[in-house]
Amino acid sequence: MDSEVAHDFSPFFQVYKDGRVERFFGTEFVPPSLDPRTGVSSKDVIIAPETGVSARIYIPKIINNPIGKLPLLVYFHGGAFCLGSAFSPTYHSYLNSLVAEANVVAVSVEYRLAPEHLLPIAYHDSWASFEWVASHSKGEGSEAWLKDHADFSRVFFAGDSAGANIAHNMAMRAGAAELDGLKLLGVVLVHPYFLGEGEERVDKLWHFLCPSTTGCDDPRINPAAGPSLSGLGCTRVLVCVAEKDRLRERGVFYYETLGKSGWEGEMEIMETDGEDHVFHLFNPTCQKAVEMTKKMASFMNRDIIPSL
Repeated sequence: MDSEVAHDFSPFFQVYKDGRVERFFGTEFVPPSLDPRTGVSSKDVIIAPETGVSARIYIPKIINNPIGKLPLLVYFHGGAFCLGSAFSPTYHSYLNSLVAEANVVAVSVEYRLAPEHLLPIAYHDSWASFEWVASHSKGEGSEAWLKDHADFSRVFFAGDSAGANIAHNMAMRAGAAELDGLKLLGVVLVHPYFLGEGEERVDKLWHFLCPSTTGCDDPRINPAAGPSLSGLGCTRVLVCVAEKDRLRERGVFYYETLGKSGWEGEMEIMETDGEDHVFHLFNPTCQKAVEMTKKMASFMNRDIIPSL
């Protein structure tokens, strides 16, 4: 075993000369459960056996109610494309809380991580996961929780950090696709991981994880550099930024660029004062994290009118 480091991207990971990857956090796993705190149930599904791409599906405690079937959230976890998991304690706890507050069905996608699986594999896995979800809207697919409880006319994408980047890219791809039987209503981007010119430290990581990139003019990491955002395939967007987050300016710039693009949807931006990047994951019970969860829940439910 060669202990010499070939690539050091602390505090995220190191790659040794023998090819081993050592991650410094984000590797814990918890099983699906019936969460006693929220009443939310979860289970894991294999989406693509040949690649191992999978997901954790959540349903809230109340699934039979006057509004009929529930909005469907497809969630992409963060972690700079190289850390984190839909099956980690952090994201499992967060999705339990979000699903309970919003009363939605959620599919939390487990895409493959770089550097073992270099980008754009995470994007391919995420789209394959969405296609699997979408197959249930046409009566195909074998997942009963989706067939029985999800309203495919009210679908949302959401993610934080790199997951927000993925959510944006999936929404752009959805805008150019035929979504027969499914309607993508909205996208929530929480502290999105986008780049611009002059961000050398982060740019170095991006180049390593995505060797095919052209750099900061790559629309996958800099949406303003690519096709017009007018092609975004949803009708409303919520961008969440945090005052102390080094990525704040990129999130605000995305919001402003979308507003100038000719996209005809509705836009909202929510800034949290005094907080840093993905603070809500590290301190999920603080008042500001609770407020952001409530905002996301409201965003996904505002068009729902209970049946009389």
